[in-house]
Amino acid sequence: MNAARAQEIRDNLERVRERIAKAEMSAGRSPGSVTLIAVSKKMPADDIRAAIALGQRDFGENYAQELRDKRVELDGEDIRWHYIGPLQSNKVRYVAGHTALLHTIDSVELLEETNRRTLDGQTQDCLLQVNVGGEVQKRGIAPSRLGQLLDAFATADRLRCVGLMTIPPIGDDAERVRPIFAELRALLEREAKVSREHVALSALSMGMSQDLEVAIAEGATLVRIGTALFGERR
Repeated sequence: MNAARAQEIRDNLERVRERIAKAEMSAGRSPGSVTLIAVSKKMPADDIRAAIALGQRDFGENYAQELRDKRVELDGEDIRWHYIGPLQSNKVRYVAGHTALLHTIDSVELLEETNRRTLDGQTQDCLLQVNVGGEVQKRGIAPSRLGQLLDAFATADRLRCVGLMTIPPIGDDAERVRPIFAELRALLEREAKVSREHVALSALSMGMSQDLEVAIAEGATLVRIGTALFGERR
């Protein structure tokens, strides 16, 4: 990696960390209460290594086979992998049991296949992806079906649901998506009161480069940042 690229990643990471810290303070949240997931899809392994050298540990990938390949290429590095993209049942084998957190469970069928592919003795932590905005082009369950899918974890002995995730409508006005984030938080607070086997809801994965401040104000515990860290995809 050339020095200019390494410095670019350093500068970007410092700016994002500062944005998160300021947003935590503005929201009255404890420092460090929000985990930064560096979205490294389509980025080379050297970019990830540069971020690791700066103390970044959580990385998010959108494509199952790309995650598989990067796990091999970066074997031995101190990385917590997150799978944050749409997941097809025939690709579950690449991520189940190989990620710190799988963000995109959105059906009973996908839940069952993930449980089947996770090895005995392992526990795969998961989030449920909720399509709060009701966008037909996006994956995620409807809020009205959330309780039903959480109930299904009772038979998933190798999985644990630890929270919820959403992707809001794309736009330049971060305030426009505040109601989406607020609703996801309300859904988590409501469902966390229900005792379910293999369910312990606390994590909210929401907020990206353009709206992380609003997401943190509304309770995000995980923000998924790609462009602001690595620039446009190559």
